[in-house]
Amino acid sequence: MSNTKYIGYYFKVSPLQPATEILIAELGYVGFESFVETENGVNAFIQSTEWDENILEGIYVLNSGEFDIQYTIEEIEQINWNKEWEKNFNPIVVDDICSVRAPFHEKPNTKYDIIIEPKMSFGTGHHETTHMMIQHILKTDLNDKTVLDMGCGTGVLAILAKMRGAGPTDAIDIDNWCYLNTIENVERNNCDDITVYEGDASLLPGKSYDVIIANINRNILLNDIQQYVKCLNPNGKLFLSGFYKEDLNIVTEECKKNHLGFIENIDRNNWIAASYELK
Repeated sequence: MSNTKYIGYYFKVSPLQPATEILIAELGYVGFESFVETENGVNAFIQSTEWDENILEGIYVLNSGEFDIQYTIEEIEQINWNKEWEKNFNPIVVDDICSVRAPFHEKPNTKYDIIIEPKMSFGTGHHETTHMMIQHILKTDLNDKTVLDMGCGTGVLAILAKMRGAGPTDAIDIDNWCYLNTIENVERNNCDDITVYEGDASLLPGKSYDVIIANINRNILLNDIQQYVKCLNPNGKLFLSGFYKEDLNIVTEECKKNHLGFIENIDRNNWIAASYELK
């Protein structure tokens, strides 16, 4: 691999979310293999053998009037991914109870210590939505409950659920990098009984859960809430995040249509993580 050349794209994105998440997903489909989220957007890398000058033509978010996305390009001889992550991934602590860190970080004095080495910065805990979902999990009784982590990213929420005593737990993500990374992180944290799937809500028919955690984006959530409800057990709980404060009423109305009662929400920098219960 020492002679492998990469093309690096350095995107500046405004507003950051959900544009950055959409951009990463679209770039992944056309062959970009690694991403590093930054304060201003995301750095994306593709092997030069997989690249062509028209590769961004099908990236729809770049032509959206909702976002301003600028980028520069450079050719790179070799990428030291560990060095990239060490530069960009800092440990976090949520409510002095749960830490999320990489293997090279010093072990903190927290009740729950999650070690992840992300292939991409999905679900590292740094994003507001993941941080709030961790808060919801920390105050929920998960003992022996069946749990689904939908749009699992790095698997951090499924891992925390198991640390909190959850029973059989599934983790699902449509992105192959996230699927593979979740498997690695589940093993890294010695979590038994987490089954990881690559796919979307079409995998859910026939399954049942006491708790569903879905940290994705507003449009996918609105589309899939009905599917989540079909596999929620009586009095089951649904935690939703990945949308803004102004979207809470829209999401809650869709939940009410599907017999879900609103419990509460947490907000952080205009992002929302809300909880519902099946009536």
